[in-house]
Amino acid sequence: MQPHLPATATSAPVRLGISSCLLGEAVRYDGGHKRDPYLVETLGRLVEWVPVCPETELGLGTPREPIRLVREAGGTDGVRLVGRSGARLTGRMRGFARSRVRALAKADLSGYILKKDSPSCGMERVKVWPDGESRAAERNGRGLFAAELLRQYPNLPVEEEGRLHDPVLRENFIERVFAYRRLRTLLSSRWTVGALVRWHTTQKLALMAHSPVRYRELGRLVAEASGVPRAELGRRYEDEFMSAMRIRATRARHTNALMHAVGHFKRRLDTGSRDEMLATLEDYRLGLVPRIVPLTLVRHHARRLGVEYLVNQTYLHPHPKELALLNHV
Repeated sequence: MQPHLPATATSAPVRLGISSCLLGEAVRYDGGHKRDPYLVETLGRLVEWVPVCPETELGLGTPREPIRLVREAGGTDGVRLVGRSGARLTGRMRGFARSRVRALAKADLSGYILKKDSPSCGMERVKVWPDGESRAAERNGRGLFAAELLRQYPNLPVEEEGRLHDPVLRENFIERVFAYRRLRTLLSSRWTVGALVRWHTTQKLALMAHSPVRYRELGRLVAEASGVPRAELGRRYEDEFMSAMRIRATRARHTNALMHAVGHFKRRLDTGSRDEMLATLEDYRLGLVPRIVPLTLVRHHARRLGVEYLVNQTYLHPHPKELALLNHV
């Protein structure tokens, strides 16, 4: 059974774990940092950071000799973490990672941003060097701390800072962060099956945009909820919901979700408003306007016409408007 991070009341700050160097802390092996302006100056205004540098917290010092992942020739232990001098750090780092990641449960995290390419924090495509051979490194590794983080908390939204420079990946990650926060807030309360059903209803459009198939599977789970032990139901719902949200939403599925929303207006829109709505949706489908344009129209008419079902859909307000993420996708 995988552990789950707790969540407190919705008024508590949204906390994100982060590799310390990305905040400008001078903890790199060369005494420098990798400060990311977007994370510090934009996202940082809306979240509370929980910085971690596995290498300095392990006691390696700053500055320090470079370390790297090495694949042991003929070995069965996968990769080793070694210093340039040959110092073996695998056991120490794995032990540290287990205890440090377990302790993060107390931090009430809603997501984590890792430093790409790091032999401790890199999430994917980290260089792994062959042991005792002259061949070039292969980009197929994962940092030891990152591997433990993903093992202990598989549902936690995790991303590398380099990938967050892509507007689509950035929007998907932030959407998952706030979706995870809302879900963990529900599941950490004294929730009932009825409360889960109501919450699931508010996620319909978001799930349709990510995966209609997973939306139907979650619907079956909720429909059979009365026959599932409460603790098991919460775990299964979280696992399946976050799995669905990891599937990248496409423009076609977003268009389908928005058309579904428009269907709730039925004949309540006048001809001019309906034509404007359909034309805007077509422009979005063709990539001529960003998603904020049709979404703003749907929000406007949902409020004006009092369509409570749509007003309550988190799809219409997936993350803080201050981030302006929907202006670029």
